[in-house]
Amino acid sequence: MATDKPRYTVSVDNELFQQIEDFRFEHRFQTRSEATVELIRLGLEHLKQEGGLKKGGRPGGKAE
Repeated sequence: MATDKPRYTVSVDNELFQQIEDFRFEHRFQTRSEATVELIRLGLEHLKQEGGLKKGGRPGGKAE
């Protein structure tokens, strides 16, 4: 399936990989990519709510 979305690769240790896989199966995501995107979205949403994500989407409020 072709996509026009930007792509990049992330390397994780075995423990984090297993946590992502567990999340994927618990929440019935079809792909690891979908699960990872959701985890990133949830993390960014949490940072915003806690005031840890400022202007420009970077911690501390500095946009480059």
